[in-house]
Amino acid sequence: MYDWANSVHSLTITSAIFPIYFPIAAVMMPSKSTTLDFLGLQLENTVIYSYAVSLGFLLLAFSVPLVSAISDYTGKKKVFMRMYCYLGAISCMILYFFKEGNYYLGTFAFLFSIVGWGGSIVFYNSYIPEIATEDKYDSLSARGFTMGYLGSVVLLIQNLTMVLKPEWYGGITGGEASRISFLTVGIWWIVFAQIPFHYLPETQNAQKQTGNWIFNGFKELKKVFGELQKLKTTKKFLSAFFFYNMAAQTVMYLGALFGGQELKLPSDALIITILLIQLVAIPGAYIFSKISEKVGNTKSLSYIVIIWVVICIAGYFVYTRNEFYILATGIGFVMGGIQSLSRSTYAKMLPENTHDTASYFSFYDVCDRLSTVIGTFMFGLVNQLTGSMRMSLLFLTAIFAIGFIILSQIPSKKVY
Repeated sequence: MYDWANSVHSLTITSAIFPIYFPIAAVMMPSKSTTLDFLGLQLENTVIYSYAVSLGFLLLAFSVPLVSAISDYTGKKKVFMRMYCYLGAISCMILYFFKEGNYYLGTFAFLFSIVGWGGSIVFYNSYIPEIATEDKYDSLSARGFTMGYLGSVVLLIQNLTMVLKPEWYGGITGGEASRISFLTVGIWWIVFAQIPFHYLPETQNAQKQTGNWIFNGFKELKKVFGELQKLKTTKKFLSAFFFYNMAAQTVMYLGALFGGQELKLPSDALIITILLIQLVAIPGAYIFSKISEKVGNTKSLSYIVIIWVVICIAGYFVYTRNEFYILATGIGFVMGGIQSLSRSTYAKMLPENTHDTASYFSFYDVCDRLSTVIGTFMFGLVNQLTGSMRMSLLFLTAIFAIGFIILSQIPSKKVY
């Protein structure tokens, strides 16, 4: 149910409506120039968006390991999960006030919505070893992502009625409809999060509270880091995950931007594409979960990464709406698989009977966030230097290839 609650952020804010709304709303009228003065730098509106994603994940990468270590030490995992959840949801609500030209508010509210979403996910993911046995990790992870895809589509369709049928809502403008949709994301997120907050167990391994929480958090972090150094297979998986996730997350976060700015597709075509991706991701998550039962997790992930390479190469040659739809279908199919299997594969690689699940998953999160920072930053940088997002896609192809090479060196069997 937390996937159901928080995934509306991934769809409406980072994938569908906000990436379309931001470049338009950020422009200062009446000049209509897409080059903006941001903190003294002259940047394109799309580049500001890419860098906002990068900075949000950079903040996560530096803050979450320490916070998760503190949560493991104090036994207050759910408290921190709730704190990040509310930060993200309230930031989404603040986006309601992001009107034409007010791009500072829009940029930073968006940035902190990413911090809130990403921070809460670390603690949420770390519950997997506490609420399920290892043989259920793959199916449970796929089920969670499926709930997220369904919930986010339900709210997005509701919000789309405001955009496409404004007369049903008193003739509101497209901008007003978009801003109301950002508000509904925050409300939906907080309301449905109360279900997992009620049922998820409190952490049982709180240690005796002595000394400073932050100091003890650093000690906990150092301890888990030392243990990870001994887990060679886990370290290698994190390296592979760092690279292939860098490319995959960049495509997920900036795909709509590519369709809108490079292909000049209208908003309705982009939103249809996003819905298509979400729906195709559901069978993708389950199919690759079943494949992993037959061939093992890492080999199944290798198959997924190969498909991603083909998608990025094909994306370089996409020019029409129908071609973009076909590409989106492929992205959706492998998106569900790569997200759910990566999470469950890492959970299988943790030491048996470990109690420091949040701390361990914080290192997984660091790889996730830092790779997203580098990927989105490089995508924006290559776009800025070459003036073409197609060249950025070729960069991502090479990154996927590196991830595949490392992944192919990991035995495709259950690791203890």
